[in-house]
Amino acid sequence: MTASPPPTTAEELRGAGLRVTAARVALLETVRAGDHLDVEAIASGIRHRVGHISLQAVYEALHALTAAGLVRRIEPAGHPARYEGRVGDNHHHIVCRSCGTVADVDCAVGDAPCLTASDDRGFAIDEAEVVYWGVCPDCSTGRSS
Repeated sequence: MTASPPPTTAEELRGAGLRVTAARVALLETVRAGDHLDVEAIASGIRHRVGHISLQAVYEALHALTAAGLVRRIEPAGHPARYEGRVGDNHHHIVCRSCGTVADVDCAVGDAPCLTASDDRGFAIDEAEVVYWGVCPDCSTGRSS
């Protein structure tokens, strides 16, 4: 039995109930190829793939793709929003206080232990957002990134 090929970006958009446009395809592919990109970097990636797009259109598409669960938005305190294509799991992030680099960090132990709060106050918890802060290896050795 052969495995079916993964869905195309257009099929994923359709599956999420979104209209397929060249800009949305380029946006999703740019985010997935990048590493915690800000809006300017995403806009640049889209423009490289399809030509002109306004920042407003990028924001609107990001909102739609985030709401559909195809893109995840993170916003570390004091930093602009970043977007990533790693969705559907409960991973966390580590941020460099010096240069702002963001990296993924899996849950520390077991199956999403951070989802078990000491007192859930009656909430049905389905996600936890943990941000670790520190200094990246490049900044701690005096190199710039």
